[in-house]
Amino acid sequence: MVGAGVLSLPFAMSRMGWGPGVIVLVLSWTITLFTLWQMVEMHEMVPGKRFDRYHELGQHAFGEKLGLYIVVPQQLVVQVGTCIAYTVTGGHSLKKAHDSICSDCSTFKSSWWIVIFASINFVLCHFPNFNSMSAVSFAAAVMSLTYSIIAWTASLARGVQPDISYAMKARSTADATFNFFTSLGDVAFAYAGHSVALEIQATIPSTPEKPSKGPMWRGVIWAYVGVAFCYFPVAIVGYYVFGNSVADNVLVGLEHPRWLIAAANIFVVIHVIGGYQVYAMSVFDMLETYLVVKLKFPPSILLRFITRTIYVVLTMIIAIAIPFFSSLLGFLGGFAFAPTSYFLPCIIWLKIYKPKRFSLSWIVNWTCIILGILLMTLSPIGALRNIILSAKDYKFFS
Repeated sequence: MVGAGVLSLPFAMSRMGWGPGVIVLVLSWTITLFTLWQMVEMHEMVPGKRFDRYHELGQHAFGEKLGLYIVVPQQLVVQVGTCIAYTVTGGHSLKKAHDSICSDCSTFKSSWWIVIFASINFVLCHFPNFNSMSAVSFAAAVMSLTYSIIAWTASLARGVQPDISYAMKARSTADATFNFFTSLGDVAFAYAGHSVALEIQATIPSTPEKPSKGPMWRGVIWAYVGVAFCYFPVAIVGYYVFGNSVADNVLVGLEHPRWLIAAANIFVVIHVIGGYQVYAMSVFDMLETYLVVKLKFPPSILLRFITRTIYVVLTMIIAIAIPFFSSLLGFLGGFAFAPTSYFLPCIIWLKIYKPKRFSLSWIVNWTCIILGILLMTLSPIGALRNIILSAKDYKFFS
């Protein structure tokens, strides 16, 4: 659950300010925990049947075809977008680790570091399924906790500088408004686990006496305790120490002690390698199922090798072309993550369970839907504007 989006939270705070920033962080944590609980509950709502894929749940709610058209495009954008963002993050963190270890050495361009990161995923993407990569996933979880702790403790050790400012850093009211919209997406990007939650729950054994929702919900609770332990200190301490001059990746803005900053960036790389595999695995499952079932390709190791290699190459090329960390996160957070994490589970819940109008369940779900739609509408507008402004001075594939 802890994503690399945690590194952009201090930057998001700097564009929202103390009050709105803390409110948005707490609201996002609460809403996404609620919607994740709904998904865990709906996994086995029909006796004797398990909805092991997000789109299967959508099909149950909206019908065979409409459910597929509603859920699958959104889920794919989340998963592909996360892989692209993680490729950018991995490349930048590799570069920062190298520069921290050897400040006098000549360095590669950012594009080459992204290629190096992608090369690691070329190898790991050929694991057959979720269970076969449990060690990679465990290492990623440990790394995410570790570098989050390093991010806020190293920031505290650096201390607040005399010239620190918490004023909005914008040239105009329009700048401040669009930056605020982008920051909403940055926060949303940090809550990305919903798109693979049902696939993960599908790996848990289930019987009528001991349904999978018990251990899955315990896992979710522990995950969200970890999320709070990572996200809130990083966001608040990072903004407190750096103010409006904080970098869009808080670890990139830290310089000392060099060995610790290098280690933290290596931990980020290990984490996003594992995260990339988790999100890519669902895409591989969809692609390979489509190729075998619809296009009648014979299932084989060669088919898996070609499909997965092409996918890693495509995400790498897009990451090299658009390496704008914060704006990319803001766009994806609003456009893709808001539906799957913030309000689509609420719509499905209302459709299936039909709570009484103006009951607590009805009010809570509609509140989440309204906030989620606002997020999906406003955040991509701000992020797209920032990407366009950044691209004016950027030489692509440099």
